[in-house]
Amino acid sequence: MNSIKRSVSVRRDIQAKARKVGEPIPAFRHKGLASLTLAAGIGAAVLAVAPGEAHADNTYTAKVYTDSLNVRSTAGPDTPVVGSLRSGDVVTVTDENLGWLKVENASTSGWVAGYYLKRENGSSASATVNTASTASRSAVTGSIAASSSVSTGAKALVTANSVIIRSGPGKSHDLLGSANRNDAVTVLDQQSGWSRIQTSYGAYGWISTKYLQGGGSATVKAAVQTQKAVNVSTAAAQSPKASTSDIQSGSLQGKLIVLDPGHGGNDPGTIGTTYGLVEQELNLQTAMYVRDYLVSRGARVEMTRTESGQRPSLASRAQLAPSLGADAFVSIHYNSALSASSNGTLVCFYSESKDLGLARAMEAPLKGGTGIRSNGLAFGNFKVIRENSVPAVLLEMGFLSNASDEATISSSDYQKNAAKAIADGLQLYFSN
Repeated sequence: MNSIKRSVSVRRDIQAKARKVGEPIPAFRHKGLASLTLAAGIGAAVLAVAPGEAHADNTYTAKVYTDSLNVRSTAGPDTPVVGSLRSGDVVTVTDENLGWLKVENASTSGWVAGYYLKRENGSSASATVNTASTASRSAVTGSIAASSSVSTGAKALVTANSVIIRSGPGKSHDLLGSANRNDAVTVLDQQSGWSRIQTSYGAYGWISTKYLQGGGSATVKAAVQTQKAVNVSTAAAQSPKASTSDIQSGSLQGKLIVLDPGHGGNDPGTIGTTYGLVEQELNLQTAMYVRDYLVSRGARVEMTRTESGQRPSLASRAQLAPSLGADAFVSIHYNSALSASSNGTLVCFYSESKDLGLARAMEAPLKGGTGIRSNGLAFGNFKVIRENSVPAVLLEMGFLSNASDEATISSSDYQKNAAKAIADGLQLYFSN
């Protein structure tokens, strides 16, 4: 019961912050909403509805699940506001464009962020909004023509900038995450224009086959990506574990650390399935606690975002640390999985030579220091660490799809303990 009370308190704090930015207040979804990330940590990827996933041929009714929702003249976050909707309002959805829904009722009509609507049967109405540029959208459209046939058991490359991964073969199935251009996948099954795939980092799901390209280049690319994951995972298994007894011998004095609270703005990340906690807000709150601990120990800290309304691009997040000459980069996330039993923290890294030392140092204090079990290290093919030239890790600080984890996470005590463990990990890293 205390966990539920703490969760309600967190919700109120998040809602109060959201009101300040003048955009829709994050909707706190209840049990049954599909998680938007996979156990492999896909929370770092941006979700988008690609052309061809729209529901233009299929109108339906949906209900608003946020206190105040802007209605805009056209699809996009920076277009003129022509009206507003309130929680409980019922609208007719007539079209969809990259996560924005065209809606109408007796009082207004226009485009809204689809994430804040649910169909009358309780399922989500849309994917998370992606604010990709027109050029990016054209690239996605152009990629369709380049696609070629794929076969079950073969390798394939994703040809679009961002393609939805779903729980089943069709648009009616829940959203699980996304795959990005040039990701190599293994095709496990095919049904009615959909392919069940496994990514190089171990995630499973269904995507539209028209966004896959087979052939020799796909086989080569898949082999390279798979070998990369195997090499890094093997290196991690063979590397010596760090000892928390060495934390005090390290010093953060003068070190420049870049903290990246994942998601933000109209990208909420995953949503807790028991208490409805919103990942992007937890990421920010935890990062703020980490910043305080680091500054108190003499470190200098830069953050990729400091407000819930901000949503920097993945590229800008990856580029910030090297542009500042930072000593380390830490991206903070909370996880989700199809299985409600999945739980624990996870430290993801990409490069054996650049990131493994930092990952090992981060893992040690997280194990036993948060009240949630540690899942150790994992290879993470994420843009914010893959394209980062400084030592970088992506942390998954617990599963919002697990009732026990989410109840623990909802406590500010957990977030402070987690933040201290992250700061300890950084100090341990600089003890070498």
